Amino acid sequence: MHLAEISRRRPDAHCVLICDGAGWHQSGELDVPRNVTLLRLATLCTELNPIENVWEYLRGNYLAHTVWDTYEQIVEACCTAWNAFVNDIERVDFRDYKAMGNGHQLGRLV
Repeated sequence: MHLAEISRRRPDAHCVLICDGAGWHQSGELDVPRNVTLLRLATLCTELNPIENVWEYLRGNYLAHTVWDTYEQIVEACCTAWNAFVNDIERVDFRDYKAMGNGHQLGRLV
């Protein structure tokens, strides 16, 4: 459903999705639309996966070496880290994501 939705929302574009080695990304049963290409990364090459760079940045700058006492503190710390990340215009550019979705763009968590 996810691939079909991406295809439906951007029929004028060809979308390339980066997939790691997770089993659900590798299924031969996936129905991949004509305007979507799955770029499968090599096994155990997390450095090639862009989202891994995001997690590394968040851990290295906001979430490492910390113990929280409550679930709420964990959520607050993660929201603070994410909001700092998306507001760092030198590091992140979400303009390509703004056209996707129900008029939503990636942004602040509250």
